[in-house]
Amino acid sequence: MGFLLIVGVSFSIMANSLTSMVGDYLFEQRIRTDGASVESLAVRIAPLLARSDTDALYDQLTSAGGELGGRLLVLDKDGKVQVDTYMALNGTRITYPEVASVLVRGDMADYGVHALGSDGEIRKISNFLFSRAQDTTWVGYCTAGIISQSDVIGVLLLASPVQTMMSNLYELRDQMLLIFVVVAVFAVLFCLIFSQIITKPVTALTKGIQSMARGDFSTRVKVQGSGEIRRLARTFNSMSEKIENLDQARNQFVSNASHELKTPLATMKILIESLIYQPEMESGLRTEFLTDINREIDRLSSIVSDLLTLVRMDVKDVKLSRENMSLAGLVKDTEHLLTPMKEKRGQTLVLSLQDDCDMYADRTKLQQVVYNLMENAFKYTQEGGTVWVTLQKSGRSAVLKVQDNGPGIAAEHLPHIFDRFYRVDKARSREAGGTGLGLAIVHQLVMLHGGEIRVESEVGVGTTFTVELPLHQG
Repeated sequence: MGFLLIVGVSFSIMANSLTSMVGDYLFEQRIRTDGASVESLAVRIAPLLARSDTDALYDQLTSAGGELGGRLLVLDKDGKVQVDTYMALNGTRITYPEVASVLVRGDMADYGVHALGSDGEIRKISNFLFSRAQDTTWVGYCTAGIISQSDVIGVLLLASPVQTMMSNLYELRDQMLLIFVVVAVFAVLFCLIFSQIITKPVTALTKGIQSMARGDFSTRVKVQGSGEIRRLARTFNSMSEKIENLDQARNQFVSNASHELKTPLATMKILIESLIYQPEMESGLRTEFLTDINREIDRLSSIVSDLLTLVRMDVKDVKLSRENMSLAGLVKDTEHLLTPMKEKRGQTLVLSLQDDCDMYADRTKLQQVVYNLMENAFKYTQEGGTVWVTLQKSGRSAVLKVQDNGPGIAAEHLPHIFDRFYRVDKARSREAGGTGLGLAIVHQLVMLHGGEIRVESEVGVGTTFTVELPLHQG
């Protein structure tokens, strides 16, 4: 409706302007034609009026009236008709505006178009666009002053019909109105069709957003339309999918964290209750129970610590304390720390450090990465197994590989290996003391350094973790 109103107002202004321009042009043409003839005739009849030769005036005006196609009147300086070629207004006083402009204001000539009533009097019409041509008689009055010895002694008035000119303007008006009606109808139809095309996908998007606001993150909208609307629908679906995945990951994380925290708490509760309800327990068994409780407390503390680490990394609260360091030296230090585990399990470590791989990085956090990968290799490889650790430069990156000949990981587990609390063998992982967060932390730390980590594995053959880190220098 607003669009139609704008079109209507604009078209009305254009129609009025165009009709006014055409009318002004036609009036100017008529003024030039009639004005020149009337002024010339006023000069010729001035001597006749000066000596009051009415018969000669009548003959002169009758002859000229036939040529000009109108009615001629001569008025004296008081506005009284001296000669009327129609012989109807002789002796009457005329107060037309065009006569007053010559006799009162002192103009040399004037022209005006008027609508006449049935009594011949001028009718007042505020806007000819809203009157009808067939209901109105239109006449043009052209006046010129009659001058004798530099004084205005009278007025020559030419009253000529302008019905044809006004009919043309009315016809133009009617055509403009018809065009407006046609344009308005097409505009309404176009608005209805176009609004349906535009608002349908927007309405679908609005409903989708409302569904998401109610918590339904599985909402998707049909991708339709073109241009910005189509891109908006695709962006909404992509955003909805990411939010749904994030919500599922959050729920899974909360569930896993609750389960991981509940397990050591339940174990400690059982052990503590045993101590409470068996006050006469043997000292050796009591010590064993307390040792188990202490181990579960350590495990609980480790889970909480890892959770806090991940939360800080999620909110970008972890800052890297970079320094110039050697990744090869860090691997050697980690080997020394894990020597007791290696010897206890009768395992072999094969080091191949081809480059020092000096870099500008956070030594403490990278040591956590290397230690976790090497510890997992020893922990999940059978006794007497072998672990290979290689380090070399590749372009502007350091490539660290930790490989074992353990049981390997099935292909369906590989995409989730860096997920939080994900365990390939849950029973065995808990027995080994893992929290299920180590590889998730490793992945985040590698990403913080602008690196990349990936895993390859084959059941019965072994597993290889590959870490690529940029060799930035401070």
